[in-house]
This record gives sequence, structure tokens and C-alpha cells, in this order.
Amino acid sequence: MDTRCILIIDDEEDIREVTQLTLELEGGWQVLTAESGRKGVDLARFHHPDAILLDVMMPDMDGLMTAKVLQEFPDTQSIPVVLLTAKGAAEIVENFQGIGIAAAISKPFDPLQLVPQIKQLLAWT
Repeated sequence: MDTRCILIIDDEEDIREVTQLTLELEGGWQVLTAESGRKGVDLARFHHPDAILLDVMMPDMDGLMTAKVLQEFPDTQSIPVVLLTAKGAAEIVENFQGIGIAAAISKPFDPLQLVPQIKQLLAWT
């Protein structure tokens, strides 16, 4: 299996737990979680994950602001960010590629398709 490290930043505990279990069991990946954008930025700077799954709608610092903050640091600029959004995924990616958004996955997502979807979006073989 491919041992990647993924950081999930989402304020909803249920989403974090389901996503974490899916990525660990289906992908064999190490998973870090954060319940806020600020904590997510700190974890990203300390652990340098291979990718970040980032919720758009969060209190205090939303996903787009979190992505902008990640772009401010040289050590996190190259980490691909995949937005988890209830909004139109393609539209989000087009509008925000300049702030490091690699792709978007629409919520609700099929947990069993999440690992293959991430691999495809990030061109991980």
C-alpha cells in the first residue's frame, strides 16, 4: 500500500471520523485531523502532509482563508489542497487555483470512492 500522510481539516467531527477511517482502511494512509483552519495550518507546517482535505464552510477561518494562509508559508505552498465542498466543485477549483487549490470533491461523497478519487485527482499511482 501507498503510505501517504493526509491532513483533514473539517469542523464537523462526524465527517472527520468517517473520512479518517476510510483513508486509513481503504488507502492505508496515515491521517491527521484538525477541527479548525488555524489548527490545520499548524499541523501542516509541523507534519508536511502529502495532501490536505479542506472543508470550505467552517467558522472563524473558512477553507478558502485557510488555503490562502497555507500559501503564505514556503513549507506548505507545495502541499496539494483538495476542497470538500457542498458547492459546485468545478466552479470552486477554477476560481481559486491561484491559492493552491488542486481539486475539489463535492459533499456528500461516497466513502468507498474517496481513496480512488483522491488518487485520480492528485495523479497518485
